[in-house]
Amino acid sequence: MGLNRKRRKKTGKLLAVLLAFVPLVTGCWDRLELEERAVILGVAVDRAEPDNGESEDDVTHMPGSFPAPEQHKIRVTVQIALPGKIPLGPGEGGGGGGKPSETLWVIGVTGHTIDDAMMNLQQQISSLLFFGHLRAIVVSEEVAREGITNLNDFLRRNPEVRRMAWMMISQGKAEQVIRTHPPLERVPTMYLISTLDNAVRMGKFPQSFMGNFWSNSSKLGQEGLLPYVKMMSEQNMELAGLAAFRGDTMVGASEPLEIAAYMAIKHINPGGYRGVIQLQGTTVTIYATHRSSKIRVYLQDGEPRFSVKVSTEINVEEKTNELVSLSNDQILNKLEELGAVSTEKLYLEFIHKTQRWGSDIFGFGEYVRAKKSNYWNKNVKTMEKWQMMYNTVPIDVDVDFKIRRVGMKAK
Repeated sequence: MGLNRKRRKKTGKLLAVLLAFVPLVTGCWDRLELEERAVILGVAVDRAEPDNGESEDDVTHMPGSFPAPEQHKIRVTVQIALPGKIPLGPGEGGGGGGKPSETLWVIGVTGHTIDDAMMNLQQQISSLLFFGHLRAIVVSEEVAREGITNLNDFLRRNPEVRRMAWMMISQGKAEQVIRTHPPLERVPTMYLISTLDNAVRMGKFPQSFMGNFWSNSSKLGQEGLLPYVKMMSEQNMELAGLAAFRGDTMVGASEPLEIAAYMAIKHINPGGYRGVIQLQGTTVTIYATHRSSKIRVYLQDGEPRFSVKVSTEINVEEKTNELVSLSNDQILNKLEELGAVSTEKLYLEFIHKTQRWGSDIFGFGEYVRAKKSNYWNKNVKTMEKWQMMYNTVPIDVDVDFKIRRVGMKAK
């Protein structure tokens, strides 16, 4: 009896060890090789032309049983990476070494919704569509002004999509942006995202990934914004402004210099924009290096009013002649005075522009929710009510303009 008991105990221990290893040997049961995936790097969304002659097969709908959606057709263009063709390191070259046609397959399909178009695409290619490396989504301004609710819904429901991908609005056809052939990069998508990543580092644009856009659009007192880009004649892309949204609908686009106004009011550094001041027949170019801001909300006659205090540090970059001397304190004080007036006017005009759009991209409403919660809970309550109130809410701006450096030239 004792011997049998020892054997059963030993067998039980061995069985327990084997069972402990079972979860470890099942890790690759659902593996999918890289060559079996269609890795999508970029997506462009346009409204389909009604007379382009491109037919749509009945992949997701059928007359009678599953009727087609009533939405206007859209055209979706995707960049699919070719296995083994994407440069992986410095030894293979990062830019200018090959044509995009050697690294990517660009294909376009039509559909009534984003998922409908993707299913039409899946029906045409052999590999499974994979969105885990999706880095850039380009939406035409025409589609954005009609609303991108469907696009946001599709991307947010897909667990493969990264929230740190860039979504951008294009002036003109988004397909032209996704089909660009920039000489700086072998992969056009890498050129798009490096342009925006470097713009953030240089102070040319705030960090507004797709996840940031969704987060701001979900707030009751703030709206989302996205980069507004346009293609130039030399296969290069210009950051032409920021696209302001009201909910999921684009309502306006700023000028490039107004990006600086937004970043200053939101206390986003570093400074990255230059401006010019006219003084005594001389054009002086200035460069904002650092800015800070403080937004205060208070109630006046029972209604919210905002005070924005912005401090900006400035370097002098150049001047066009020797009529003014930058070693003269009076001249520097005059430049600071003129700069403060011009900057304050720029900030106020841009704020008023967003008020006409009804798009509070600055998040003034969130200050009311946080600092004057009783007023918000009693008088505002909803996003829609704040959107109506934002049009007329008074906002004061005060700018402190300080010149810190005038350069190495003494005279």
